[in-house]
Amino acid sequence: MKLQFDKDLSYQKQAVAAVVDLFKGQTLMQANFTVTDWDQQIGMLDTGHGVGNKRELDEAAILKNLQAVQLRYGLAQTKMLGKGKYDFAVEMETGTGKTYVYLRTILELNKNYGFTKFIIVVPSIAIKEGVYKSLQVTKEHFKDLYDNCIYEFFIYHSEKLEQVRNFAVSDNIQIMIINIDAFRKSFENTGKESKANIIHRRNDRMNGMKPIELIRETNPIVIIDEPQSVDTTPKSKEAIKSLNPLCTLRYSATHVDKHNLVYKLDSVDAYELGLVKQIEVAGLESKDYHNNAYLKLVSVDNKKSPITAKIEIDVHRKGQVQRKTVTVKQGDNLYEKSGSRDVYQDYIVNEIYCVPGQEYVNFTSKQEILRIGLSLGDIDDLAIKRQQIRKTIEEHLDKELRFKDLGVKVLSLFFIDRVANYRYYDEQGNPRQGKYAIIFEEEYKDLITLPKYRTLLGDIDVDSALAGVHNGYFSQDKKGTFKDTSGKSQADEDAYNLILRDKEKLLSFATKLRFIFSHSTLREGWDNPNVFQICTLNETSSEVKKRQEIGRGLRLCVNQQGERLRGFGINILTVMANESYESFAKGLQEEIEREEGIKFGVIETHFFANLSLRQPEGDFIYLGREASEQLYKFFVAREYIDVRGKVQDKLKTALKNNALELPKAYESARTDIVTLVKKVSGTLPIKNTADRQKVSLNKQVFLSEEFNLLWDKIKYKTTYAVDFDSKKLIDKCCGEIQNNVRVEAARLIYTKATLDIAAGGVATTEKKRESVLTTNLRETLPDIISFLQNETSLTRRTIVDILLKSNTLHLFKKNPQKYMDKVAKIISTQMRLFIVDGIKYTKIGDKEYYAQELFQDKELFGYLSKNMLESSKSVYQYVIYDSANEAGFAERFEHNPGVKLYAKLPNWFKISTPLGSYNPDWAVLIEKNGEQKLYFVLETKATILPEALRPTEYAKMKCGYKHFEELGHGVAFKDVDNFKTFIEEV
Repeated sequence: MKLQFDKDLSYQKQAVAAVVDLFKGQTLMQANFTVTDWDQQIGMLDTGHGVGNKRELDEAAILKNLQAVQLRYGLAQTKMLGKGKYDFAVEMETGTGKTYVYLRTILELNKNYGFTKFIIVVPSIAIKEGVYKSLQVTKEHFKDLYDNCIYEFFIYHSEKLEQVRNFAVSDNIQIMIINIDAFRKSFENTGKESKANIIHRRNDRMNGMKPIELIRETNPIVIIDEPQSVDTTPKSKEAIKSLNPLCTLRYSATHVDKHNLVYKLDSVDAYELGLVKQIEVAGLESKDYHNNAYLKLVSVDNKKSPITAKIEIDVHRKGQVQRKTVTVKQGDNLYEKSGSRDVYQDYIVNEIYCVPGQEYVNFTSKQEILRIGLSLGDIDDLAIKRQQIRKTIEEHLDKELRFKDLGVKVLSLFFIDRVANYRYYDEQGNPRQGKYAIIFEEEYKDLITLPKYRTLLGDIDVDSALAGVHNGYFSQDKKGTFKDTSGKSQADEDAYNLILRDKEKLLSFATKLRFIFSHSTLREGWDNPNVFQICTLNETSSEVKKRQEIGRGLRLCVNQQGERLRGFGINILTVMANESYESFAKGLQEEIEREEGIKFGVIETHFFANLSLRQPEGDFIYLGREASEQLYKFFVAREYIDVRGKVQDKLKTALKNNALELPKAYESARTDIVTLVKKVSGTLPIKNTADRQKVSLNKQVFLSEEFNLLWDKIKYKTTYAVDFDSKKLIDKCCGEIQNNVRVEAARLIYTKATLDIAAGGVATTEKKRESVLTTNLRETLPDIISFLQNETSLTRRTIVDILLKSNTLHLFKKNPQKYMDKVAKIISTQMRLFIVDGIKYTKIGDKEYYAQELFQDKELFGYLSKNMLESSKSVYQYVIYDSANEAGFAERFEHNPGVKLYAKLPNWFKISTPLGSYNPDWAVLIEKNGEQKLYFVLETKATILPEALRPTEYAKMKCGYKHFEELGHGVAFKDVDNFKTFIEEV
């Protein structure tokens, strides 16, 4: 197979033109020719020892070109270019052909200006091999595109210095690929020539010159691949400077420093244009697994005193256990942090260790050492890894079924951080399968024999199908033994050579290999367009960047002819994550914001610069930087954005209602402006606070004698006492437990969601949720009697009676914590409901009441378009309603002449009940026959039938009856569901 390349992709041509146009005004090449007088050759310079690049333009001319390019592509414009500082950046999302773009840029710079000397600086062995492979596979494509233009490329090696000489003297295009580590150590940086890299040492084969001196004379154009990993230290920056570059071009998806950005194709653009695969995130999470002491170290912090750590634990709150992240310091007891759960007894924080890469927390009376990212007390880690492997195989086989007729081979990539987990050596030095290899083969055999996958086997038996379908790519020592390495050794280079040089071979159906296991250091520099699944199997903590992880499979897939296939219908990358998809999406968005500088939901001052504006004579011109800044200020003044450019709800409301205001001068660009603004506002949640209003008192009602009389009748507080029959309670609880307690064993849940990356943020859409593993959790059972006693305050004897008579204790062994929580909730609820029948309210006294002044002191807010109704009879100028039913009652109160005044009772007006506080709906004064005044407190429901209401609602209403019955004063409490019926009965 040969990979095919499309020469007409507009975004790639734009990225190339962005760099080429920086030298607009330099003498153009007319034809390919060779002369002996190099100084007369366009773009070439006689260095005295060879041929170099020649720049004709000064800083002012290049700055002018730079600003024009930035305006064209809607980028913030550079205001000043430092003398001799020709540094430029191109930002392109991983998988969109960044390497292809800068290789084509090399050839375009030669074609237009005659430049011949180029150095590609890379951060790692893997990327070095990847660039070399790209030069190989694109050679035929570029020769066709550039009329058989001659160019030579090589990887710098300190033992092949003749290549450096040829680089200097050749008049053909020369491309050197060099690792930053090969020339970072100079005499100036080390103090001794013997410690410097060979490239900085004098050499007899170079006539006593240093290789770096020959390179410097060529005035090369330096291209930095992944600059965030190359020139981040003073020594690295000095090393780049030592090359004496004509200019430096930086290409990355994640720039740290964006030196004069000339082109930008970020992750949002790439996703929206369909230039990369759509991402699915699949994850496994335990459910109802709360019977052990669960611990997961999230982070440590020694920036302030005392040193703290964030630990995820299972916390018991409000009758259930939930996973929460708590902050702890030395001496803190997790028993207290967990809501007094017995399983956390004696977990007292002893040490919080903060050395990067070695972070941990340990405890005074426990052996456990808690490390970053790892969890203890959850479902067995190997059981989770087995499901990760199984689900990755299943996703893989499903795609093979779908894609086989399209000629697309499916690859899956497993990252592991210990080679021994896939392959180890016995005492005699013989290779053996590690646990991941064993699990893979067991699960593959189990899945491939399912009826739906039989067509993939054809006539081949399972063992034959398994042979060669998976393999590991790892570094080896001199004896050929696979080992863990850092990613920077010669052994790594050998491993990378193998997988990189087999890129096309891997894409062919003729090669059986489909599942690749590799060391985690392969995450950078290698990718394959047909990687559709990525599964990370970490045994220890690793801070792997999500963008780095998904980058190995973002490239659009190819068929057996090497042709690129487009569309999300086929290009879907499934990432098997070690966390929930919500957490993955949140982390991915944070990484994109941090690394790409994307500000989701933010408009910047240059945002509108490259929009076109129609002139009176009919021509179009770019708005430009100044006009964009003016429009930005207009948006701030209209409160569409805040002073930092963050999109406000007022802007989203204006867009929704097609009511966006613009200065008159920009009306001809309205469509483009609206489209651009919608893009950055789109996926942010709309809170719709634009019409949020503070509600004022209706003083005419509030100060009236009638309202004072009404309030005096209902304002007093009461207390209650209860009496109940414990035998009946036991019988009732037993019946409810028998009928309603259903306990399932703890499960491992598999979820999958699609990620949508837009200018407003990273959004998720869940596509699948299923249980994949049921597990028995714990051998030792907790003290259920003490737990229920703490939760219900009943005697131990009563609790024992309830449990024994319910005949459900067998469920306790199935999932202890789940059973205890459900039983505790039922007993507590039944106790509260039961005692309502025996409740008695007593007025506390004449001095305990809700003061009328609270209406003035407590602020009330509502939304004009959603829950506010103008009122002339209420204590407020607007009624704030909670439902359509309440709105209907308020309207009828307003229009019925018998209703003198009314008040929606504020949420601070509460009646104490055994089921929690109760807030009735309305206080109403009705005048009958022009003189008789009737006072009511109303609970208005869509229905008041006991069987249609929740038991707690009905019980609270019964408490309301008894509360107002105790107050007397001629106030009637009524529950009503129909205004007509109520008013007719008055």
